[in-house]
Amino acid sequence: MAGLFKDKITTRNLRGDFFGGITAGVVALPLALAMGVASGLGPIAGLYGAIFVGFFAALFGGTESQVSGPTGPMTVVVAGLAASLAAATGDGNNLTLIFAAIVIAGILQILMGVLRLGEYIRLVPYPVISGFMSGIGGIIIIIQLAPLLGQSSPPAVTDALLFAPTAFRQANFLAFAIGVMSFLIAMYWPKKLARYVPGPLAALIIGTLLSTFTGGVPILGEIPSGLPSLNIPYFDVSTISLIGKAALVLALLGAIDSLLTSLVADNMTRTRHDSNQELIGQGIGNTIAGLFGGTAGAGATMRTVVNIRTGGITRLSGMIHALFLLAIVLGLGPLASYIPMTVLAGILVKVGVDIIDWGYLKVCFRGPRWDFALMVLVLGLTIFVDLISAVAVGVVLASLAYVEKAAKEQVAHLKSHDSLLPMSDEETALRKTLGNSLNLLEFRGPLSFGALADLSHHARSLFTNDELKTVLLDLSQINELDLSAMRALETISVDAHSYGRQVHLCGVNEKIREALKSLKADTHLKDINFHESRLKALKVISSS
Repeated sequence: MAGLFKDKITTRNLRGDFFGGITAGVVALPLALAMGVASGLGPIAGLYGAIFVGFFAALFGGTESQVSGPTGPMTVVVAGLAASLAAATGDGNNLTLIFAAIVIAGILQILMGVLRLGEYIRLVPYPVISGFMSGIGGIIIIIQLAPLLGQSSPPAVTDALLFAPTAFRQANFLAFAIGVMSFLIAMYWPKKLARYVPGPLAALIIGTLLSTFTGGVPILGEIPSGLPSLNIPYFDVSTISLIGKAALVLALLGAIDSLLTSLVADNMTRTRHDSNQELIGQGIGNTIAGLFGGTAGAGATMRTVVNIRTGGITRLSGMIHALFLLAIVLGLGPLASYIPMTVLAGILVKVGVDIIDWGYLKVCFRGPRWDFALMVLVLGLTIFVDLISAVAVGVVLASLAYVEKAAKEQVAHLKSHDSLLPMSDEETALRKTLGNSLNLLEFRGPLSFGALADLSHHARSLFTNDELKTVLLDLSQINELDLSAMRALETISVDAHSYGRQVHLCGVNEKIREALKSLKADTHLKDINFHESRLKALKVISSS
């Protein structure tokens, strides 16, 4: 086990890790309870999730000071799965199926890490992440409106919105007052006091004590204590599509959530995390959590920041945080049964507010309109459709927009520049002699398929010019071409042949030549059309 620790363990580190882990555990306690309730699995599932994901993600993960556990985004997915399964099976008790999805999600995360996909998670564009996170924050707030008013909330967002007027008419105003007070305490708890008692924990204690004296407020009720039992994953043909989809969403969402938190930890500790190892650690944590009745989790930003600020340096801090919560489960479970639902709702509303990307929302009108539109679209899809559709649509649209922009820049370069590479005196003289009978197209960098489509049209328009006799394609800066690029070269050569023009290529390496030949894309490109250098090509063209 010692080999897992990258940092040298010293007495100073141990002290910092101990206090960091304990403090993070104190912060995690009310959040784990609240997210367990919100997930539909119950408060004890939230605690088990914090314990198992927190311990094993710290032990096997790739971010030394990260603290993991149930997070808002993961809770939203689990709650959505519970609602979908209840609608599909007509049975609200589908815990075994939900835990099966969590186990599968953990296995998928392990595979993502083994296949070294961690580096690609950071390629998700910021407007997509912003809209996605703000949408999740909105979902949490919407679903907690009814519990804040002392009512039970439908798990689906649209149902929760439709139920909101009824919840207001039937509101328990004492519960509402305690819930709002809990939200305000969690949100505005003084920083000086937060060094000793974190805001969410203060809200939990004060709200619980107040409701105990006043009465008349719905509480959690009996909470199991002790060690969990093993849950063997099970699902049938009728539910496999729902479980598979939810598992994929959990795996991707947990990966994004965790690696974003890893970046925050890197910035604070001036270290660099191992993204693939982090995915393996998160996967192991979620797999074990699902096997033992815990809800899904990921790297938790607030708990990680608290851990680092109070001295947490190595992965020991995350493990200590989990062991602290285990001690709470084994010893203080009965006391948690008196916690009011509205207090947890107030804490969760604060979590939802924190997740919303207020920083971008304040300045979104000043940036590119396309980025703003993309963010709004992803936000809407997140709230009213589903999370995986939101991310998929956002990434696809952002990628297409980038391809279009890159294509325009590449084609503009081809149209406006004869050459960006320095030409020798001999090349310049030959180029001047050929005049308008030659058009030189120089390629640089990877060619996008969007640019290649426009390139074919551009070349065709050149061939209609009676002065033009030859087009020279300089590929000396290109190492390889994909299928789209090779088909574009074939189209140019075919069009040139039909117009009675010549196409010459220079700087084409052997790899590209072989690929063109294997795809039979060189029908009108003979050996005399290929030249080792631009100078040799210009000499051949000028002498023909």
